[in-house]
Amino acid sequence: MRVTDDRYCRDRLRFDLALRLIGHEARTRTIRAWTGLTEDRVRKLYRTYVAEHPGQPVARRRGKSPQRCSYFLRSPRVQQEAAVLAGLLCMAGIVRRELRLDPRALSVAQGELLCIAYEAYLALVAQPSISFEHAAFLVIALGRGDELSLRHCGECGALTLADSYVLRAVACCVCSGTCAAHPSVPPAIRLERGRKLPAAARGTPVPAQLTPIDRR
Repeated sequence: MRVTDDRYCRDRLRFDLALRLIGHEARTRTIRAWTGLTEDRVRKLYRTYVAEHPGQPVARRRGKSPQRCSYFLRSPRVQQEAAVLAGLLCMAGIVRRELRLDPRALSVAQGELLCIAYEAYLALVAQPSISFEHAAFLVIALGRGDELSLRHCGECGALTLADSYVLRAVACCVCSGTCAAHPSVPPAIRLERGRKLPAAARGTPVPAQLTPIDRR
């Protein structure tokens, strides 16, 4: 088989994404969902390329993946970080209002965009509270749109995350102003001065506005 064959390229992309997800301490079930690899293949990749090589150890998390949207609204800090991550997901193109993700039909390309957005989030936030598992769940939750929605503040324009069942205006987690009562996404995005997304995320449609997290 030639290395240029489409099948080889597809398998290589799956393996590369799986190793990237392992590095983010994603659960085996999560890696399966985004790569299409079997559990046995994921375990073999971990043993061959991670466990048997010296370096910083990578934890293998057990148990169920996050399933509660309330996690992202548990405190103003987590809510603001979730809004930052949501804005980056919008910039990467994996979260769009017209797009509804099917958790049973995720693709390698979507998994790569998720990694790009999450790695940008880690670079922007000094002490991140959101794990990769929660980031993957946030993509699904925003794709469904039944429990979480994106809104913007009428005063500072910051993107914020809100409970979809709350129809009244809510307080902005950035300036304490009033966020729009209905989901709406402003046209531009502001990142911290000097901060840029990885090259693969540049040039994508920018449907959200974002204000940086206070690092104090």
